[in-house]
Amino acid sequence: MSHSIPETIIDTHGQRTHTCGELRSAEIGAIVVLKGWVDTTRNLGGLLFIDLRDRFGLSQLVFEPRETPETYTIAETLKSEFVISVRGHVIKRRGEINRSLPTGEIEIVVDDIIVLNTSEPLPFTVSAHEKKQQNAGEDLRLKYRYLDLRRPALQGNIVLRHKLYQSTRRYFDGKDFIEVETPVLMKSTPEGARDYLVPSRVHAGQFYALPQSPQTYKQLLMISGLDRYFQIVKCFRDEDLRADRQPEFTQIDVEMSFPSEETIYELTEGLMASIWKDLKGVELSLPFPRITYKEALERYGADKPDRRFKMELVDLSKTFSGSGFPPFDNTLNTGGKVLGILVKGEGDRGRGAMDRLDKKIVRGKIGAGGLFYFQRPHDGSEAKSSIKSEVLGRSYATDACDAMGAEAGDLVLVLCGQQPKIYGQMGMLRIHMAKDLGLIPEGNTGPWEFLWVTEFPLVEWDEDADRFSAMHHPFTAPLAEDVEVMFNDPGKTRARAYDLVLNGTELGGGSIRIHQQHIQRQMFSLLGIDKEEADRRFGFLLNAFRFGTPPHGGIALGLDRIVMLLTGAKSLREVIAFPKTQSAQEPMVQSPDIVDEHQLEELHIQIRPSKDETSDS
Repeated sequence: MSHSIPETIIDTHGQRTHTCGELRSAEIGAIVVLKGWVDTTRNLGGLLFIDLRDRFGLSQLVFEPRETPETYTIAETLKSEFVISVRGHVIKRRGEINRSLPTGEIEIVVDDIIVLNTSEPLPFTVSAHEKKQQNAGEDLRLKYRYLDLRRPALQGNIVLRHKLYQSTRRYFDGKDFIEVETPVLMKSTPEGARDYLVPSRVHAGQFYALPQSPQTYKQLLMISGLDRYFQIVKCFRDEDLRADRQPEFTQIDVEMSFPSEETIYELTEGLMASIWKDLKGVELSLPFPRITYKEALERYGADKPDRRFKMELVDLSKTFSGSGFPPFDNTLNTGGKVLGILVKGEGDRGRGAMDRLDKKIVRGKIGAGGLFYFQRPHDGSEAKSSIKSEVLGRSYATDACDAMGAEAGDLVLVLCGQQPKIYGQMGMLRIHMAKDLGLIPEGNTGPWEFLWVTEFPLVEWDEDADRFSAMHHPFTAPLAEDVEVMFNDPGKTRARAYDLVLNGTELGGGSIRIHQQHIQRQMFSLLGIDKEEADRRFGFLLNAFRFGTPPHGGIALGLDRIVMLLTGAKSLREVIAFPKTQSAQEPMVQSPDIVDEHQLEELHIQIRPSKDETSDS
C-alpha cells in the first residue's frame, strides 16, 4: 500500500535580511528578504496589501498583478497566520505615511513568495492591529497559549521581563554579588504555605519538597563565607491563588553577610532605581519613605498601603467616648476603636447609595458590623448623621466632621470594632472608595509610590492552632532591644523585618536573620516546634550555627509582580509565558494529570479515594 508524501517546502530565499520591524526610509531601493506571519490582507483590486508580522513589528507588503502575476496569484490564497517568506525591494510608501508604525514610511514590493506553512482558522484573532483583536476569554487564551503569545502586547511583556533579568544581573554583578543556584529538590520545612511534595522512587515513603524559597540554603551560603549572594529563582507554594499569586513564581533572592537594615534598604533602592531607569527611563526619588507596621495599620488599614491618594484613617474614639450610642460605647469599653475616613466631595450622596454601600460592601464584602456616616452638604447646611438624633445627639455629627477636617460637600465614613481587625476593615473600605471615585491610576505610567514598612511583629497568635505563628518566617531576628521581650512577652516582640511596597502591592520582604543557636531554638519553641522536631527538621541549620555564623540578612523580591506593575498588567498571568489558572491548572498541557499505575508502583504510592468519593459510595 503506497502513501503519498506531502511536497517538501524548500526555502530558496535563504536567511532573512531584516525583521518585520526593522526597515526604514534609509533602506529604500534595497533588495530584502522577510519572513513571518500573515497578519491582515487588503485586496484593492489592482493591488494586494499584506501586513507581515513577527516579534519585532509589522511591514507592509505590496503585490502587483501586472509585474509579478504568479506571485500575485499565490498572495490571493494567503490567509491569516500563514507563514511566508518574501523577497522584494523597498520603496517609499505610496499614499499617507503610517505614523503609528516604525516601518510606516516604506513598503516592500514583493517579487517572489514562498508559503512555508499554512494555518487553520484560529480560535481567536491574534492580529497586531488592536481593532482586529477579539476579546477572547482567558480560559480559551490559556488553552492556546502559544497563539496568545503571538499578540504583540503579551510579547512585549515577555520582552520586558527578559530585560528585567538582564538589568538585575548587571546590577548585582557590579555590587560584588555572586549568583548561586540552590537545590529544587529539598526537604519539607514549616514555612507558612503548604509544600509541593515530590515522592522518592529510591527511598520508599520519603518525599522531597519543592522550595517555598531558598531561605535556609542562602543562610548556609553566608555561613560558607560567600558574603554576597543573589539568585533569580523559581519558588513553589501550594496556596489559594489570586490575580497577583501563582503556585510557581520567580523571586530575586538576595542575602548578605554583616548587613544592617540600612545596607539592605540602600542596596534594594539602588536595584529599583536601576530597573526603572533601564526599563522605563524613569528617575526614582531616593531614599524611599519608611513607616512602621503599626503606623501603616493605623494610617492606612493595611501593611502594604497605597499612598497614591490620601483618605487616611482617623481615630475618632475620643470624639465618641461616652456618646451613649451602644455600638460605639460597647466597642470602646472592650478596648476597640471607632475609625473614620474623609471622602472629599461626596457629602450629597443619597440614602439609597449609602444603604447599598453599607449592605453590599461594608457588611457583604468587608464583613464589618455596619456603616455609620456623617455629611456636610454642599449648600453649607448643618452636618447630618445616619444615626437618629434621639440615639446620638446632633452635636456629634458636627464634632465628627470637625475632627475629620470635613468641609462643605464632604462625607465622613465610620466603622467600629475590635483591634486589629477594625483597621483591616477600614483599610478595605478606603481602597473601595478610592476605586469607586477613580482615585487609583491605571496603567504603567506611575506615579511610583515606593514605601518601606518596618518593625513587623515577630509572631502573631494563631487562634486555630492555639499557638504563635511567625509573621514572616521562623528565621527572622527580633530587634536587639526586644530580645528579652521575645522570651517574656513574645506577642509584643518587634522583628528586624521589612517589606518593600509599591502602589499598594508588596514587591517583596526580608529581614536580618537569627544567627545564634539559642535564639533560633527559642523561636522554634514559640512556634510550637519542640527540640526533637527542631533537630529533625532543621538540625542541619542549627548545627551550622555552631561554627562561626556571621550576622546576615537579605530580601526576596517578587519578579513577576515587578513586571506586572512595570507593564500595567492586571494579573501575573499576563507576564508569565505559561501560567496556571486560578485553580492551579494549565489548560494547554492539561496539568495536573493522572499517571499510570506503573509509575505509582515505582514511587510506592497508592491513590486513596477523596472524601467526596467515599461519601458518595
